[in-house]
Amino acid sequence: MNNNIRRIAILGSTGSIGTQALDVISRNPDLFEAYILTANNNADLLIDQSQKFHPEVVVIANELHYEKVKTALSDLPIKVYTGSEALCEVVSDENVDMVLACMVGFAGLRPTINAIKAKKMIALANKETLVVAGDLITRLCHQNSVPLLPVDSEHSAIFQCLEPGNQIEKILLTASGGPFRNCSKEELGKVNKSQALSHPTWNMGAKITIDSATMMNKGFEVIEAHWLFGVEASRIEVVVHPQSVIHSMVQFCDGAVKAQLGMPDMRLPIQYAFSYPKRLCTDFERLDFFKIKSLTFEEADRERFRCLQLAYDALAEGGNMACIMNAANEIANRAFIDDRISFMDISRIIEQTMSHIDKVCDCSLETYLESDRKAREYALKLIETR
Repeated sequence: MNNNIRRIAILGSTGSIGTQALDVISRNPDLFEAYILTANNNADLLIDQSQKFHPEVVVIANELHYEKVKTALSDLPIKVYTGSEALCEVVSDENVDMVLACMVGFAGLRPTINAIKAKKMIALANKETLVVAGDLITRLCHQNSVPLLPVDSEHSAIFQCLEPGNQIEKILLTASGGPFRNCSKEELGKVNKSQALSHPTWNMGAKITIDSATMMNKGFEVIEAHWLFGVEASRIEVVVHPQSVIHSMVQFCDGAVKAQLGMPDMRLPIQYAFSYPKRLCTDFERLDFFKIKSLTFEEADRERFRCLQLAYDALAEGGNMACIMNAANEIANRAFIDDRISFMDISRIIEQTMSHIDKVCDCSLETYLESDRKAREYALKLIETR
């Protein structure tokens, strides 16, 4: 085994981040190895990835697909497991150097916690992990001396702008504004799923694309920035920047502002997390300043995009409130994709769920799991009785 290669477990290898991470690995085979690949339902793509990258371990979470995956990979020396518990167990493999947490939603929490306890470097793309249990995650990282490297383009940008010993005055978190940036509240009430899934800049999975359209995704990123960088919500400002050239900025105590710019290509922050603290040469498309006609900035409207305000509210409340918000959002997001509720119903369901479920201040993992369960049940009830 080559000790100079960083062996990576990709939790969610068939998603948007996972597939781009594998592209980064394929471009740098002397530096990175796809040691573990996991997926929830996409057995066909997981099989294709495994046949190409020959990981040591594969996990298909949905047990219904286990036999299909195992049979397809039977001629290869690959261990194949199934179930949610397997996801939590494989991250402890002694040969794993880094875990890329890019599963979507609450499901990424427990595997990430196990990886931290196993003292693995964490490249974090699953923002819900910090949204739901930021206090617990950051505490565990500190206790286990585990680096938490951001993969989201915005948080990677902030991370790259930071300077040791320089006091942050404000984080300027950029947002594309999504497909409905210029829509009135009345127009938002009429948008459909097809429109919401048409993001103007990024190519993402359905869940994240809807979160971007409601700006809940940006609300998640506010909470994530709070836990990653220790900056309170009042000093995290969302700036709508439709061109998505500036990925985020940091304003320091003397008023100076540093920005990280680049093409909207998620392979850049993925690769930076993989190679940190080094930068690697790439042939990715370069930013051409002579082709950029303008860079514009707008204030985020928390009244029209109620989900963004709810995220600030959840962060201010603390305790399990962001966990409740996330659970309700996952249920409402799915219901919208399934044509069961309207676009504006998403924020209403989240707000009503946050008002109904009891707040708990001192939270353990069990607290978060129970809060998640209760919030999902209540949000489903609201959908079914509306």
